[in-house]
Amino acid sequence: MVEVMHRKIRFGLVAGIATAILSVFPLAAFASGGGSLIQHAGNDVADVASLQRGARNFVNYCSGCHSAKYIRFNKLQEDLQLTESQVVENLMFAARKTDELMTVAMPAADAARWFGQAPPDLTLVARSRGPDWIYTFLKSFYLDESTASGTNNLALPNASMPAVLWELQGLQVATFHDSTGENGNVVSHFGDPAYFESFEQVTEGTMSEPEFDQFVRDLVNFLDWAGTPEQLERRRLGIWVILFLFVFLLFAYLLKVEIWKDIK
Repeated sequence: MVEVMHRKIRFGLVAGIATAILSVFPLAAFASGGGSLIQHAGNDVADVASLQRGARNFVNYCSGCHSAKYIRFNKLQEDLQLTESQVVENLMFAARKTDELMTVAMPAADAARWFGQAPPDLTLVARSRGPDWIYTFLKSFYLDESTASGTNNLALPNASMPAVLWELQGLQVATFHDSTGENGNVVSHFGDPAYFESFEQVTEGTMSEPEFDQFVRDLVNFLDWAGTPEQLERRRLGIWVILFLFVFLLFAYLLKVEIWKDIK
């Protein structure tokens, strides 16, 4: 019995270590070049002002192609502390009522024909990819003449999505390490994230770098909230649950002491 328990413990440790390694591996792969690709978003879903700006950014730059079909406009009004008139005037361009979902008007068949595939819904993208990945993706477009859009993305090579924020960020080129082949010839690794070195700005955008970083951070913050709108309430309740368990543990211990006090 003891041996079986030891095996289970060893298996649990190995599984835990393997899970940790696999979860870190994609980040390590991106960072193996001259520069680290994955950047920390540093967003805070408790920042209501950031969420309001993020909702504005999403509606103005994303909602033409991407939906957030699991969120209703009146949910924005409730959680983002907006008035109904603010939601209607600033965030509702196609919907008629605030209880409608944030769907997209673009037909999926047309989108697939124009972009190669229909743009995905973004409600749960922060849960599936993570805020840091989205933040990095939106900042990692670079010029690439071999693609139909003229740009490529370091976080998601050959992405169908063009650099929609190029006017704000400006245009940049990416440099990659070359290697030497078996015959001594130079092997180009252009577009390979493992050989990424750095970005170089070629045209200025309408925003400075700090302003663009904040713009993207607000957008990421909104997507993070949209994936789990109840997360702040869940955290608040979690604190009370932990406090209750501590108090319950104290009473349980005192009860145990009272029951076993006469037993030596």
